[in-house]
Amino acid sequence: MREAIERYGLVATAVAGLVAGLAAWAAGAPAVAHWSWTAGTVPVVVALAVSIVRALLAGRMGVDAVAFVSMSAALAFGEPLAGVVVAIMYTGGNVLEDIAVTRAERDLRALVDRAPRLAHRRGGDTVEDVPVEAVEIGDLVLVRAGEVVPVDGTVASAGAVIDESALTGEALPVTRRAGEEIRSGTVNVGETFEMRAGATAGESTYAGIVRMVTAAQTAKAPFIRVADRYALLLLPATLALAGLAWALSGDPIRALAVLVASTPCPLILAAPVAFIAGVSQAARHGILVKGGGALEALAAIRTVMFDKTGTLTVGGARLVAIETAPGESADAVLRLAASLEQASHHVVAGAIVAAATARGLALTMPAEVRESLGAGLEGRVDGCTVRVGAPAMAFGSARMPDWATRALRRASWRSALAAFVMVDGRPAGALLLADELRKETPRAIQLLRSAGIARIMMVTGDRADAAETIGAALDLDAVLADRTPSDKVDAVATEQRLAPTLMVGDGINDAPALAAAGVGIAMGARGASASSAAADVVILVDRLDRVSRAVMVARRARRIAVQSIVAGMALSGVAMLAAAFGHLDPVPAALVQEAIDVAVILNALRALGPGRAAGRRQRTMSSTAAQDLREDHARLERSLDGLRAIADALDDAGPDDAVRLVREADRLVAREVVSHERDDETSVYPRLTRFLADGHGLSAMSRAHREIQHLARMLGRLADGLEPGDVDRYLVRDAQRVIESIEALVRIHNAQEEDIYEHAMAA
Repeated sequence: MREAIERYGLVATAVAGLVAGLAAWAAGAPAVAHWSWTAGTVPVVVALAVSIVRALLAGRMGVDAVAFVSMSAALAFGEPLAGVVVAIMYTGGNVLEDIAVTRAERDLRALVDRAPRLAHRRGGDTVEDVPVEAVEIGDLVLVRAGEVVPVDGTVASAGAVIDESALTGEALPVTRRAGEEIRSGTVNVGETFEMRAGATAGESTYAGIVRMVTAAQTAKAPFIRVADRYALLLLPATLALAGLAWALSGDPIRALAVLVASTPCPLILAAPVAFIAGVSQAARHGILVKGGGALEALAAIRTVMFDKTGTLTVGGARLVAIETAPGESADAVLRLAASLEQASHHVVAGAIVAAATARGLALTMPAEVRESLGAGLEGRVDGCTVRVGAPAMAFGSARMPDWATRALRRASWRSALAAFVMVDGRPAGALLLADELRKETPRAIQLLRSAGIARIMMVTGDRADAAETIGAALDLDAVLADRTPSDKVDAVATEQRLAPTLMVGDGINDAPALAAAGVGIAMGARGASASSAAADVVILVDRLDRVSRAVMVARRARRIAVQSIVAGMALSGVAMLAAAFGHLDPVPAALVQEAIDVAVILNALRALGPGRAAGRRQRTMSSTAAQDLREDHARLERSLDGLRAIADALDDAGPDDAVRLVREADRLVAREVVSHERDDETSVYPRLTRFLADGHGLSAMSRAHREIQHLARMLGRLADGLEPGDVDRYLVRDAQRVIESIEALVRIHNAQEEDIYEHAMAA
């Protein structure tokens, strides 16, 4: 704050000196004018001298040195008007950056605000609220539902259900039994429980994260700006030319004119203006960049590291599949489970209810609900006794039926949680819940590679199997799993030593790594304030592809900045040569330099625009239209789930049931799948062509439509005239192959179409 006030004060002093001097000159008082111009210049020279000394002590030298030499020479040679003009240009450039940047303060207020202030300490039969700092090792502490665990310790009750996503990134809550460790910063998402403190607040995990963020921010090396690099070339060249002009002409004013003409305003102004314009352009896409320096650093990135949960994935539990017992309906199983789960505040319960609501299922309120910690929920729904919970609740020590074994195997493949549903004592189905990839993630990764990013990695606190599944799906260069916040910092530091590194995350556990990276990007749309405070860039919309957009905006801004600097230096070089040969006096040289500055600024402002590639597209699809298309796909997904259930049911179907199932699959494909694909071909694709520069992608998608219709005809021939006497294991196997082929092809086809929708919607 003090530095900003000083900068505003300096530019005000310089402007006041220039205006007062011009007024005195017009009034016929040249002596007063000289003193006014000198008074407007000297404070800037002094402040600049202090800044240069500090920079030299830190081992740096930049554009300030050239400005200092030119202003000092103007005063020494009795040309204060030239000096005050340079002073205004220099201080004005700094203030311009301050106004446009207002770099967001990287404080830890969000972390501190989230930390618990009080702990419920138990003493005998009473519970008292004490400051969290007063908790000592061995104290019994009560943690109520929804509260943040105040200190590290162990569970003293029978068990606890803990959301550890803030620390580990694990999307699903975990059950901790008596004696198991829990860490501060996690959240109690179950019933109230007791814990025994194993560390003081200052030595607990959460406090350690705060310390790591602070250390990472203060240890980050200062970024060497592009203007400073060019200044190292300009300063010696300017001094050499000025000295040569003085030596050959014997006129020190020529040397001064050279110095004034060389004033590094293209360096001072071009880069800040271009990067400020880039910051503005990024903001139009929902990207908050904390200053031109952050954008400039982003332009140099070569390695990108992603957190998993909430960054590459949607974060939190989502219903990904419903496995049913023979003869059961998936919608019926989900409706009963969701009706019961309305009475629970468990994170998974919310996901089940949300999935049922999205399918338009009518839920009823449960009665006589009982919840067993870590096992499941029981109650009555529509006169039936319904239980939802772990496999142990459903089957105990008895042998699981084949369909349940298959459900657990599929859950393992998808790193999913399986919640079994019992209806009146019989197992009816299983709900598979997992954290899913964001729909835009594959495209975001592809865009980063197209932008020239050489290495893309994932670093996560999640389990290795879940992380490697995601990594393989995205073809990442490396996957680092089971990493604590300090391990993430170490991984980022290692990559940063090899190449400029970008870290992207969204949780509290990512804040230290974001602060340690060359550039940190926080996914802040969901209010991840701790990571946002530590990051250089915050994505304000819940879209991962904005990361690649930020990189592209930064690189374009840097390219324009370099172009402006080079052009400005070239023009300044011409002016310097003119001054060296006596064609420009100091004040005209300053005015010529001002004209060069205007040209440089106008060129740098091109960074406000989207660029040629983005500008060529005349129209973009509205987000509402794209959402309508995605909703069509969501409705189709239910039909695809039905096809998969039919294929599973054919495993144990008798001849009569097999005929019924094959005919049902044929009707479903004809009524839902083929109808949808024909509508795409005749209605959706013609609309999409208006938003795409090249229609070749849609031609390839049309090829998939033809393959889907071909498979549908094959299924129709199987179902046509099928009788129980025709059914054998070969026919069943053929029917399953065709049904599963249709399901798989349509799912990947839908994903590809949604990628095209995203492309058509991107500005």
